[in-house]
Amino acid sequence: MATEPLTILIVEDDPMMQLGLEQSLSGHPEFTVVGQAEDGFRGVELARSLHPRVVVMDIGLPGMDGIAATQAIKAEFPDIHVVMLTSHQSEVEVIAALSSGADAYCIKGSTVDRLVAAIAAAQEGATYLDPQIARQVIQHLRPPQSPPLGMPLSQRELDVLKLMVEGYSNPEIAGKLYLSPNTIKTHVRGIMNKLSVDDRVQAAVVALRTGLV
Repeated sequence: MATEPLTILIVEDDPMMQLGLEQSLSGHPEFTVVGQAEDGFRGVELARSLHPRVVVMDIGLPGMDGIAATQAIKAEFPDIHVVMLTSHQSEVEVIAALSSGADAYCIKGSTVDRLVAAIAAAQEGATYLDPQIARQVIQHLRPPQSPPLGMPLSQRELDVLKLMVEGYSNPEIAGKLYLSPNTIKTHVRGIMNKLSVDDRVQAAVVALRTGLV
């Protein structure tokens, strides 16, 4: 039985960018663009009425910016995933975007494949950071506790962890290591258990702070 397409709401004030996003995402049969908004207020309204699975959100919006809109959507609909797609790369805005509840952060100008990977990662409940800003963000996060002794990572887990630190999603890691996405998911789960962390971003923080990679 065929699965239903993933419903997506685009919130973007640049008409050309909005059109490009719609055409790019509509070219993937697993996605359906159900609505578009030009400002944050309208984005929240459409999220409320359409209840999309994913919102692709710009930060620099008129009226209500993307960070405030994401906070409003997440407060009312925590099951809606938000992918920040923006040209903004300042540390303050990146941290603010993720603190607002955004599930992924993708830079404008990235390939469509990278945006698709960000949407997929967000839908799976993972936190996706564009490789251009991954280290910048990780260095400003509060470090979790160090990994417990006596639980070393295998060489394959270290390979996966290194790519996680570089900002790659599970599907991208699978392609680079010639493994299945399910195998990568299992390795990521094992890494998080061994490092006593709750998500892949915290795992990357531990890796950098303790010199694992």
